[in-house]
Amino acid sequence: MSRHLRRALVGVTAAVIALLSVGPSAQAHGFTSTVYADVTSGEGGHIRTRLELEYDLFVVSAADSEDDDSLFRTGNAAFEDGDTDAQAAALNAHAKSAVSYVTKRFSVTSDGAACAPTQVGDLTMGRREGVPYAGLLLDWSCPEGGGDREVRSDLFPDAETYVTGTKTIVTYEIDGRSGSAALDAGHPSFSMAQSWYERFWEFFRLGAEHLLSGIDHILFLLALIAGSRRLREIVLAATSFTLAHSVTFMLAALGLVDVPSRGVEPVIALSIAVVAGWYLWRIRRRGGHAADLDLDGTAGRDHFSLDRAGWTRLVVVFCFGLVHGLGFAGALGIDEAFSWTLLWSLLVFNVGIEAVQLAIIALVFPLLTVLRRRAPTAGLWATGVVSAGVCAMGLVWFTQRLFGV
Repeated sequence: MSRHLRRALVGVTAAVIALLSVGPSAQAHGFTSTVYADVTSGEGGHIRTRLELEYDLFVVSAADSEDDDSLFRTGNAAFEDGDTDAQAAALNAHAKSAVSYVTKRFSVTSDGAACAPTQVGDLTMGRREGVPYAGLLLDWSCPEGGGDREVRSDLFPDAETYVTGTKTIVTYEIDGRSGSAALDAGHPSFSMAQSWYERFWEFFRLGAEHLLSGIDHILFLLALIAGSRRLREIVLAATSFTLAHSVTFMLAALGLVDVPSRGVEPVIALSIAVVAGWYLWRIRRRGGHAADLDLDGTAGRDHFSLDRAGWTRLVVVFCFGLVHGLGFAGALGIDEAFSWTLLWSLLVFNVGIEAVQLAIIALVFPLLTVLRRRAPTAGLWATGVVSAGVCAMGLVWFTQRLFGV
């Protein structure tokens, strides 16, 4: 690699580090939250919902909305102390504010008529991925003769400014129907009478949006594209990545895998740096021939036309895909055996991810191929600079996530 190119890469890397060092560690995913709702049939034709909400966010939002300073003080103190009993006590002492906040933003209707909620039992405490979650059981009395049941969630909206992009993952088994749905600001409601293809589209969209909104996953894909030498190589890498995180989904749905996000997220960041750094190392070794296949008598002999470096890279990408899958599973709360009911939706979620990956590849890789053929030096610079920037971002995120900066 030339001295000028090396200087350019170092400059870009330094600039990226300087840019990211002043930003929060949450840049990769943003401050988001997920609400979980389980809908079942209750007694006397009622509907029963069990909601799980992130505790500290719930306390702050409910206290602010209901002007309940005491809830904020006691609830926040219990959170800081990590005292589960005190957290439950704080919520139950201010159950009126807590329940009011929820029922103003979460509703059930029957044929367009509102169902009336009643709290059942006390609020309880649990954990998801190491984070305290509050549980609230509500019984909904609906007008007689209702048919089409609809659920709507506007919990923790962006307008409150505490989080952005809240999703509500709903599972339901009622009136002989069962399924799941993902609600957000753009699609806040769904009908339990919806058809299978409507449910398919919801999770396909969620998978596509999750990849597009997760800059770390986009950068991982860009690192794969920059370091790929043939179209077949990048398609195989992207597909192996999808297959890998599909395996993780299945294991999580079976309850066989439960890894805290504090261990997953640093490894995801490290995987970005490793994949990008792999190509930088190849540039250093081979210079202008970094994009060439290793014609040592092995390339092209197998069905996939990969050389030894290509196969090694494919295995590494698959392994990292398993870890990324834990991140995807965490985004949907797939950490308990009940998630079998989400299995179909998870597969569709993966299809959405794969579709976006292939679309990005179809858009970017042909341009990169043309550049490499018509201006090899410029192509080397472009891929090198992109890889250096991505590698730097991955390392910064790894450090931030590892040490909680």
